[in-house]
Amino acid sequence: MILHLQAKPNARQNQLLPGPAGRWTVRLAAPPQDGQANAVLLAFLADLFGVAKSQVQLLSGHTAPFKKVEISGLSEADGAAILLRCGAPKA
Repeated sequence: MILHLQAKPNARQNQLLPGPAGRWTVRLAAPPQDGQANAVLLAFLADLFGVAKSQVQLLSGHTAPFKKVEISGLSEADGAAILLRCGAPKA
């Protein structure tokens, strides 16, 4: 499963919210320094989707707010169910 995200660091808590044009907004409780926000992002997504941290990979956007993340070991149906709980519109 591939997610297209817009990361917003320095939030009060980690949160995944639906955004425009199929992109998700992820608020991260970490500063955007020295890769801290990226590390929190990967750990947060692993926990949210119930997979190991090693199954979540940042494909692009290492230093940009727009990121592309791959979550492996998860079926599309299971991923869609989790995204629905986060507020995704029903297809």
